Amino acid sequence: MSYTKDDIRRIAKEQNVRFIRLQFTDLLGTIKNVEIPVSQLEKALDNKMMFDGSSIEGYVRIEESDMYLYPDLDTWVVFPWVAEDRIARLICDVYMPDGTPFAGDPRGILKRALKEAEELGYTAMNVGPEPEFFLFKTDDKGNPTTELNDQGGYFDLAPMDLGENCRREIVLTLEEMGFEIEASHHEVAPGQHEIDFKYADAIKAADQIQTFKLVVKTIARQHGLHASFMPKPLFGVNGSGMHCHQSLFRGNVNAFYDESDTLGLSQTARYYMAGVLNHARSFAAITNPTVNSYKRLVPGYEAPCYVAWSASNRSPMIRIPASRGLSTRIEVRSPDPAANPYLALAVMLKAGLDGIKNKSALPAPTDRNIYVMTDEERVEEGIPSLPGDLKEALNELIRSEVICEALGEHALAHFYELKEIEWDMYRTQIHEWERDQYLTMF
Repeated sequence: MSYTKDDIRRIAKEQNVRFIRLQFTDLLGTIKNVEIPVSQLEKALDNKMMFDGSSIEGYVRIEESDMYLYPDLDTWVVFPWVAEDRIARLICDVYMPDGTPFAGDPRGILKRALKEAEELGYTAMNVGPEPEFFLFKTDDKGNPTTELNDQGGYFDLAPMDLGENCRREIVLTLEEMGFEIEASHHEVAPGQHEIDFKYADAIKAADQIQTFKLVVKTIARQHGLHASFMPKPLFGVNGSGMHCHQSLFRGNVNAFYDESDTLGLSQTARYYMAGVLNHARSFAAITNPTVNSYKRLVPGYEAPCYVAWSASNRSPMIRIPASRGLSTRIEVRSPDPAANPYLALAVMLKAGLDGIKNKSALPAPTDRNIYVMTDEERVEEGIPSLPGDLKEALNELIRSEVICEALGEHALAHFYELKEIEWDMYRTQIHEWERDQYLTMF
């Protein structure tokens, strides 16, 4: 929905809005905000709200800390779960004091990638994300536990799906905030859920992912539950992914569709897909950014471990859904919900555009179940694996000119440094499995 400044002033008055959260996202994908009283709304609408960027992960040094928040008026929404002294939200772009966009703002990084697509004639990147999450019980103090609130499975319903009421309230809240919900259901693992919302242009889709996470966690807490988007919170069951359906448009024409093609895919779609496959190992550190992400990307739990594509099975990294025409798209299945959505979409788009610019050759589809193939068979078929851990993913990232360029020098340097620290902390930590395995053995 589109809003003007006058619309926002009017709604704020009519709905008794007392506070506004000026929201933005740090490099690691964490939502941040500066909360202002409604008396400061005019200042915010005039792009004059300043904050200390040196306190935010991956932003700037202490000697250059002043930064400005430029609200996107179309992201205005009043939170429905606050009845009195209501709170509204505006998502912001981050700018420097001289009026230039901040190079390390994740939303700005996605906008730069979209600008390149526009220069190539593509007016929109449409994205349909599918973020999955777990619902865990909380203890007497409200702290999260690893105890699940149900033992349901794929598409189960009550009494097996005890998260049904919570999930239903999440859907109603999202709809009240302007989301068009297409489906909600229990996922494969006990305590795991998925709510699908309608595709949108890339910026709006990334904004919606961030809003979705906030709503899910807020409503879960009201039900005495903790919602987690951790990629693999439990051993022995499926992890949580964030499949990203994507397509490019030229005006109202889907550039991925060709009715004369056997699969309904245009040459543009094939070039784009080839680019995504070519750079999949390089952008894994962005789409799968945590140590835990790589506990999900293992065989046996429906997560894609292998760089391949198919229109007929779900074991490869890219699947072609059956819909055609305006709905023709590719589904990239490797990303997980720990990813910063702005950066994840930026690097996938940049990879796809590289395939288009270079007219990259798309390998043959893999219509066999890759999980049951031997290593020799995968080598023979030319099917590489995604990185096995965060360190391998970081090494692949830093070697890729295309993905490094997508991030820009500022974001790349800070992201790499933060993730090197994360890996080193994990590598040097003594884990419970090691004590269980070795303490009495040696």
